[in-house]
Formats: sequence, structure tokens, C-alpha cells
Amino acid sequence: MLAQGHLLREEGAFDTCYLSYSDGADSEENIEGAKELSLVNLLAEAIKGPLLSSNSQVQISTLDLLFHYLSSIGTLDNQIHVMVEENIADYVFEVLRLSDCKDPVVRMCLQVLDFLSTAKEAFKLRLVIGFHTLIPVLHYVAKVPFHPAQFQTVKLIYECISECPGAVSSSQMEELVLVLIKMLKKDSNGEMGMTPDTFIMACSVFVVLIRSPSCNGDLDLPKSVEDAVKHAALSCICISERDINQILQCLYLLKEAYAYSHDGNTINSSKLTLRSCILDICRTHLLPWLISGIHEMEEEIVLAVLETFHLILLHSSNDAMEFAESLISSSWFSFSFGCLGLFTGDRIKYRVYLLLSSLIDSLLGNDSGQPIRDAALDLPSDPVDLVFLLGQRRSNNLNLPSCQTAILLIMYTSTLYDERIADEKLVLASLEQYILLNRSDFHDPTNDNFIVTQLVNLYGLLRGLGKMNHEIHYSQEAEEILFRLIKNDEWDLLSARIHKVSLRWLFQQENIVESLDHQILAFCRNYNLEGGDIIIGNIYQTIDVQTLAELVSEKDNYGARLFVCLLAQLFEEGQEHDVISVLNLMATLIHICPAASDQLSLHGIGSTMSTWCYSSNTFSETTFMSILLLVFKILSSVHPEALSADQSWIAVTMKMMEYFIPPENSDVLSNESLFVIGILSLILHLSTSKALEEASKTILFNTSIISAVNTAVCAAASKGPALVDHDEGTSIGETLIFVLLLHYFAIRSLHATVQGVVDWQNFFVSTNPAEPLPFIGIHCHDLCRILHFGSPVVKIIASYSLLELFNRVSNQINNTHEELKCSVGYLMSIKSILEGLVFYDDARVATNCAVCLSMLLRWEKLENQTKLHGKSNWCRMIMEEMTVSLVSPRLASLSLAKSQRPAIHIATAMLKQKEIPRWMRTVFNNSCISGILNSIDASSLSLETLVLLHELLKSDFLSTEQTATISQMLQECRKHIYTNSECLPSEPIKQVLTTPYDLGDVYSYLIDLMSSETYIDMDSWGFHVGNKRLLEEIELFLRTLTVDNTCR
Repeated sequence: MLAQGHLLREEGAFDTCYLSYSDGADSEENIEGAKELSLVNLLAEAIKGPLLSSNSQVQISTLDLLFHYLSSIGTLDNQIHVMVEENIADYVFEVLRLSDCKDPVVRMCLQVLDFLSTAKEAFKLRLVIGFHTLIPVLHYVAKVPFHPAQFQTVKLIYECISECPGAVSSSQMEELVLVLIKMLKKDSNGEMGMTPDTFIMACSVFVVLIRSPSCNGDLDLPKSVEDAVKHAALSCICISERDINQILQCLYLLKEAYAYSHDGNTINSSKLTLRSCILDICRTHLLPWLISGIHEMEEEIVLAVLETFHLILLHSSNDAMEFAESLISSSWFSFSFGCLGLFTGDRIKYRVYLLLSSLIDSLLGNDSGQPIRDAALDLPSDPVDLVFLLGQRRSNNLNLPSCQTAILLIMYTSTLYDERIADEKLVLASLEQYILLNRSDFHDPTNDNFIVTQLVNLYGLLRGLGKMNHEIHYSQEAEEILFRLIKNDEWDLLSARIHKVSLRWLFQQENIVESLDHQILAFCRNYNLEGGDIIIGNIYQTIDVQTLAELVSEKDNYGARLFVCLLAQLFEEGQEHDVISVLNLMATLIHICPAASDQLSLHGIGSTMSTWCYSSNTFSETTFMSILLLVFKILSSVHPEALSADQSWIAVTMKMMEYFIPPENSDVLSNESLFVIGILSLILHLSTSKALEEASKTILFNTSIISAVNTAVCAAASKGPALVDHDEGTSIGETLIFVLLLHYFAIRSLHATVQGVVDWQNFFVSTNPAEPLPFIGIHCHDLCRILHFGSPVVKIIASYSLLELFNRVSNQINNTHEELKCSVGYLMSIKSILEGLVFYDDARVATNCAVCLSMLLRWEKLENQTKLHGKSNWCRMIMEEMTVSLVSPRLASLSLAKSQRPAIHIATAMLKQKEIPRWMRTVFNNSCISGILNSIDASSLSLETLVLLHELLKSDFLSTEQTATISQMLQECRKHIYTNSECLPSEPIKQVLTTPYDLGDVYSYLIDLMSSETYIDMDSWGFHVGNKRLLEEIELFLRTLTVDNTCR
């Protein structure tokens, strides 16, 4: 009744009732009772029964009365304490247990328990006893959005866990954590919200768990904290209009969780996963949220976020480094000074500079950010003021030196990552003033070279940018001071972190070339050929081989000249160890940037190599191999134009042949000799582009090489069928492969460098078979024998060599109109070998042999006594197999499908004869040609098929209907090519050898080089690869068709 009448809601109502009761007591017995029991005790006793009443209305009214009493303003803490001592809390917990989680009993019980919990120590024991009743209640209130009892429930759970560690069982803890995580998850995805107080208290529960891991039992705490942090963070970041206290508590949980992930066993997989999750939240959510919303945020939130980031950077680990890079990628220096412009308080300024100092620690290592920490309180917030302070005289302010050191560090680090905190002209002027005012301090031996590094980087960057923008206003005096600092032998430029624009500007300054020579030599000495960047201390270098390779490959600096001059000097001084270091690094530079070989060649690397040839100093075989490595790198990537006027390579070539080619006859060459043969092949290859022509001649007519080639060929040819067992895995096979490669490039070089001197028919016949050729060459019959019996790789190279030789003979016959000097039997033996390889598995071998065979058919027009094809059943079989494959490609076997291109070469050659075999019309009858046309369309038409159709047209094999069909298809094909914009193929990318010491890679590279030059792709027959040649052949076909129609 009192509760319903609202009597207890008025201030002092209960005290008034208490006085009235005392004044109205007449009997002596009542007075004694009042002395023993206060009204609070009486009230407690009075409500115990109603609390456990089976009448729900009585129970609810009693709880209402108790709530109003506890919540009245006049209620004192000791009165609440009496209530707890009278076991009222136990009764309420019992009511809660019997409530079956139904409102309003649940709500009122929790409200009462919330008030009773203010009696700290007295309530603690009751809370432990009644804690089990809170678990089902938590399940209930967690399902109701914004339930009014959510906060009190979570708060009681928090108090029990925090005040009574270990009182909660493992199963209870696991159940509670799962419910709380579920609540946070539903809140983050908007499925079900919670009040700000409930959110804060839920986060507080996990903070307590982190701080008191002993109360966790068997709980997988890192995983639970990970889920809680993730959902709490997403809830605050992704949902707008969050309470500031919610965000602050979430960030507090985030910091505690990250610190926990570093405690104890740091290799714990669960903790590593937790740490990774937190870093991901900071990188992908918190950082973008801060940057995008900084203008609308309160200062307290910004501070809390900065503290969180700072905590991550304070831990020395790869995580800190990765997070530092994330900050840098978000232009953190610019953001930091923007933040200082928005918030002018000292707390923000101090935190920003501390974070910058830790950021620099992570980026540069070795506590590099300490100068900023030392001067953080004195540094201004405006970057313009920072620049101004840098150019002031130090004597005017005792704190100025430390401030200037910090400012220089900030500017240096920011420019490394392409951030500009002030106008470049203003910074350059201030920096020059700083250099001029402090010139005497720079020569103090106690000074840190890191200061010099910062000065050089900043100054070089500003000057380099000014040069790019055509701004040349600078102090020459300041420049000279800086150059003197660079020339100081104690300073190591190439082990410093320096911007590429600054480094390029330095490499453009002729005044410091000598100093840069010493720096490069130091870099070469420290460079590990097997590794990547040089690491000194904890600083990862930005000046690595990639940077140097880019510099050397460009024309606008002295990089290539420096390396060439340095190597020449070392050759003269006989410093073998340094020579090897420089040679290996130069080879690596070319591997990274092949264009570097052009610049090195233009700056006289050939002349430098020739100083090695004439040097009186004795070098070891290791040095020679390093020289060969560099030579191979250069010649395999250089453009011929860079070598066209360089005669110094003659001496290098002769030195290599003298040192590595054995004078005695041996059918097996050493690995070093084979490597030299690979280099000689490259020289011969370049001679076909009018480079190194004289050097090529010394190779072509060198008797030692000619003897080595003849010996290896004779040994291989004499093995007969057993030659197939001598593949690239054997010494004989490997020697034969390199000899054949040398022969191929020699034939091409002979044609390019000594035109008109060589009688190519001498490769077919000889007046004295035992007499070798006066230049590098292999007789045709030996080449065919090797082609027939050789291993797969040998067959490939031999077929290319034979094709090159046939082309030279064919050109000579066509140009001079001379007759073949070889016998019919000789040609028949060659023909037999070629026919046997037309269906070979390797398409290159099959096509090469088919082209050679087609040349034999063309030669027959000049040799009337030779009838090679008229009665050839083999040629007819090839034609028939080809037509079957073209008409029904799905029915053709894989070997026949691969043989279409070789067979077309033969068919085309036969159709060009004056007397076409009669059986050709039987093979290419009307139904066969119609079948071929039905099997192809505009998108699948190949160049070889079109060439065949063209020859059929010129030989009058096609009907009027068939020519009309082809004409329409060609129109569609041309349209298809233009639509797909593929008519002009791009220039092929030149392969760069990766491991030249591996002979397998060497000959594979040379085979690829040989394949790219083959006459199959580009010769008098016109078989170019790509749509450009297909378009040309389409035009030729249509032009022929037009002429034929006109004639008719």
C-alpha cells in the first residue's frame, strides 16, 4: 500500500514514518523492541515472507516497495548494508530463480540487486552464492532488444568476475562469454541493439577476463577476446551516432587485448591470431575511420585512437613494422599535421609527436625517433613554423638545437615516403640557411653521420625536384659544403636510406664522382650475391641493387660510367677480390635491368675488358669466370647499335679463345670451354646485326675452334645409332650441343660478314673429304647423320643448322644460276633422312625438315637428271595424310595434327613445280578441297592453310564456286582481325639468362635465340608469324584472284 501510494518516493518520507511510530508507542515493551531493532530490520523481516509469496501480485508489490525504499534519496549506505545483512539479497536471488525469467519480476529483482550491490563487501558473498541464477537471466535479457535489465545483469556479472576471481566455474564462464559475444555481434550487424551502458559493461567484462586470466579456467580466452574485440570495434566504427563513452571503452578493450596478445608465450597460435585480428581492425577499419572522420570527432576519441596506434608501434616486432607501413601508405605525416591544425591542445600535440617518433623507430630502427621525443614539448604545431625554426641561429635559443634535429628528422623521413609538409622552395631556403649557419658543426668527429644522411637526402631531393621543374635557384656555397660532407670517407652513402630522386641528382654531379666511386666499391664489397638488400643494424636499405640497376640503365647520370671506370682502375691495380665483387654486381645489375648493358657498352665496358687482356697482373680462374659471366650478360641483352663501333671486343674474344679453347684434339670439352663457346655464339649472332664483325671473323677462322668442332663432330658421327644415348646429360652430348649451336650462328655470321667469299656448295661436296673447311662448318652429310641419330635436343639444333645451310645454298643457286655439284645419290640420301623426320614429335624438327625437303624439290627444277618426287610414294603418302587431317581434323591423330604445317610446306613446293605430279590432282580433287573449306572458317584460318589455297588457285585446282567461298571467307577473316586489333604483333620480349653458370640454361637460351631467327618464321617463303603476315597473304590471294578474273 505504501509503495502504491507513492509515500516512499518523497524525500524523508520513511524517516517521518519512523518518528511517528516512535512517538506513538506507549507501552514499555514497544520501547524495548525499538532499542533492539531499527525500522530497517523490521522492514527486512516484514518483507521476507511476501517476497516468497505464491501470489505474484504480492511478490511484485513487495519488490516495488523494496525498490522505492532503496532508491529514495534519504536511504543511507548503512541501511542498505543492514538489508544485505538481513539476507534480503538472498531472498531476491531466490525470487529471481523462481521467476522463470518472466517480466516484470526479472526487471524488478535486478533493479533491487543493483541497489543492494552498493554494499560492497556484504553483498559480495551473496552475489557469489546467487550468481548461477544470473546465467539464465542473461540468456533471457540478451534476446530482448534494449531490455531495461540488460545493464544490471551484465553489471552484476562484471562485479562477480572482478571481485571474486575463480568463483565462476569454467562452464559458466564459457556460457557467459558466448552470450556476451552474441550480444556484441547482433549489435554490430544491427540485428539487435543495446544501451550504451550495457555495451560499456560488456566490454568491461572482457577487460577483466584479460587482466585476470586465472578466472578463465579452460576457456579459450584469445579466441573469445578476438570475437569480442572484432564485434565491438565494428559496432562503434560502422554504426553512426555512437556514444563517446562507448567508443572510448571499445578502444580501451582494443589496447588491453593487444597488450594481452604480447604477454606470456608469444608463439601461442591463438594469441598470434588475436594480434593479427587487432592489427587488421586497425588497418582496415580504425585507420580509414579516423582519417575520414577526423573533422567531426571529439578530441578524446582522437587521443584514444592515437594511443592505440602508439601502443602497436611500441612493440618491436614485424607487426609494428607492417602497421608503420600502413600508416605511411595513408600519408601519416600530412595527416598528423592536419590533426594538429584541428586540435590545438598540448595533449594532442604531445601524442602526435610521440607517435611520429615511434613510427620513425619502426621505419628506420635503432631508436631513430628519439630526437622527436626529446623535443616534443617544444616543437610547434604548424609545419611552416617548423621550417622557419630549421633556418634559425642556434645561439638564440637553448632548446633550438634539439628542435632542429627533430625537425630535420621529420622532414627527412617524410620525404622518403614522398610526403611534403611544406612548400619545397621554402624548405630548400631554410635548409640552405641551416647548412650555412652550422657548417662548423658538421666537421665535428663526434657528430652522428645520420645527420649528414638527412641533409644529403633532403638537399638532393629538393634540388632534383627543382631540376625536374626547371627551377635552379640555389646557394652554391651551401652546395659546396654539402659536397665536402659527401667526400668524407667516414660517411657511407649507399648504406643510408635516401630517396631515388635525391640519389639520381647525386649521380649527376661530376664534382663527387670520385667519392661515389668509393661508395660503389664499398657497396660491392658488402653485397651478397645470393641475397637481396643489404641490412646494416636494423635499417633496411632502400639503396639496393634494384635502385643501382635503374640508375645504370638510364642516360641522365654517371652510374654506368662510374662502374666502368671503377672496374678499369681495379684491373690496373690488380685488386682481384674487389674485381670479382664489382664484376658480380654488374652482372646482377644487367640481370635486373637488361638496358644497363647498353649504357655500360656505350661507356666503354669493352675497352675496360680489353685492359684485362693486356694486364700484366695474374688473375685466378674465379676472376675469369666472373668476367665470362659479365660478358655473357652483356652480350645476351645489349642492342647491337651500342656495340657497332666498338673494336675493343676483338682482344676480349681472342683472350677467351686462347684461355679456354684446348689446342689438342678432344671430343669432350670442359664446362668452361663450353661456356666460352656460348659467348662466342652470341658474338657471331650480334655480327648479323653489323656489330662485332671483326671479332666474329677471328672466331670463324680460328684454327683451334675449327679443330675442336671437327673433332667433336667426327666423334659424334662415328657413333652411329648409339649417338641417341649421348644426350645433354652426358659430356659428349653436351659438347655436341654447343658445337652445333656454334655452327648455326657461324653459318649466319659467314653470310653476314664475308658475303661472296664462301661457296656454300662446299658443305655438300668436297674434292678431298678428309680436308676440313677453312672456317667453322660441318659438312651436310655429317649434319644429316647427327640429325638422324641424335638425341631430341641435338635433332632440334641440327635441323635448324641444316635449314640455315639449305637456305644459303638455295640463295646461291638462285643468284648465280649454277647447278648443284652433288650427285643424285647424295641428294637421295639427304631426302631419305628428311622424309623420315617429317612426322617427328617435335614440331620444330618436323617443320625444319619439311622446309628442307621442299627446297630439294625446288632444286630439281635446275637439275634435270634428278627426279626426286615424280615416283615418290612417300610424298604422296604425306599429301594424303595431310588432306585427311585438314578435311577431318577431329579424326586425325595427334601426330598428324602436328604434321600439318610441315606437310603444307611440301605440298606448296610441289605445286610450284613446272611439272606438277599427276597424282596431286587425284589427292587434291574437288571433294577434298571442298572438305578443307568446310572444316575452316574466318576465325580458324591459318597462314599455312591460306598459302596452300593460294598455290592451289595459281595451279588451277580450284573451281569457281570454291574461289567464291574462299573470297568471302577472307573478307570475314580480315574483318575479324581488325575487330580484334591484333594485326600488328608487339615486339617480342628478349629473354635474359638467369643462371649462366648452368650450361643447360645457356644452351636453352641459345636455342630460343636460334628459334626466334628461323627461316620458318621469316624467309623468302614469307611465313611470318602473326596477323600482319596473314593480312598480307590475304591481299596477295585476292590480287591473284582479281588478275585471273580479268584474264578470263
